[in-house]
Amino acid sequence: MLKKVLVWLAVAFVVFYVIQQPESSAEMVRSAGTALGDAASSLAAFVGSLV
Repeated sequence: MLKKVLVWLAVAFVVFYVIQQPESSAEMVRSAGTALGDAASSLAAFVGSLV
């Protein structure tokens, strides 16, 4: 029960944040995507160097 309430509170906070500060939210998502892309490229280079 507590887990369900915490999940709903987290979702509500994210929605509130996106509505209040859309530019900041977009920049955060953009930087997270860039970080994930860089990590994937690094992992691919590592695996490629093993062969």
